[in-house]
Amino acid sequence: MPLAHFDGALAVVTGAGSGIGRATAVALAGRGASVIAADIDLPSAEQTVDIAKTVGAGGTAYQVDVADAEAMENFATEVKEAHRAPDIVVNNAGIAVAGPFLDTSLDDWDRIMGVNLWGVVHGSRLFGKQMRDRVHALPNKPDKPNFGGHIVNVASAAAFAPWRAMPAYCTTKSAVLMLSECLRAELAGSRIGVTAVCPGFVSTDIVEHGTYVDGDAASRDRLRQRGQKAIKLRNYPPEKVAERIIQAIIKNKAVVPVNFEGHLLHTLSRVSPTTVRLLARIPTSRG
Repeated sequence: MPLAHFDGALAVVTGAGSGIGRATAVALAGRGASVIAADIDLPSAEQTVDIAKTVGAGGTAYQVDVADAEAMENFATEVKEAHRAPDIVVNNAGIAVAGPFLDTSLDDWDRIMGVNLWGVVHGSRLFGKQMRDRVHALPNKPDKPNFGGHIVNVASAAAFAPWRAMPAYCTTKSAVLMLSECLRAELAGSRIGVTAVCPGFVSTDIVEHGTYVDGDAASRDRLRQRGQKAIKLRNYPPEKVAERIIQAIIKNKAVVPVNFEGHLLHTLSRVSPTTVRLLARIPTSRG
């Protein structure tokens, strides 16, 4: 990977207004990339760009709903016209829906599929095509092959294992993992790398802003508080995930489990799937 320090690279990061997205945008800027920080919350994206400017090249903030196909089409077009085709794309935007499958409404499914899966589809399809077209338009020298670009799709350790408490979330993240594997095979000939990054529990606001569909309002609030407490006790900062993303781009890794639970579930899914299925049956207490 020739862009080890990302000098002069253009990087698009979705969900860049907080958490893993913000940490990744700042990390890329600190290594010389100009960052396109996209988020549904424009002021948060602008704050990310302000931070990026203190460590490196900075960038530009955009407001976009990754679940909106037309908005993403316009966003991709504007990025290309105002800047150029990106060298790096990090499809990070994501939300959580927790609760039993039979209690999860179609609206809940539409929302989580729109952000977690369709957002990745839109970002990968639109910017992947820009990258591929650029590669095919440039002359290539055998001794200096063109760098086509790199797409990072942020999945989750939930992609490796079912869990009765989060069927919608697990489904979307496992789909992101498979999409990334398929896309990696397709784009390899264009020298475009694709990585699925699969973190376990990380100190972000995804639990706080998640949707809970099990039980009454008081029960759902207890589940939210319990999840927030677990995240706080785990204390795994998004900056560590960002560093793994940086290394994955440099080394062109296919799948990158992050932190202990990410590695554990990845290993169990391969060596003992029966154990993973048994773990999936553990209920979420409402007490």
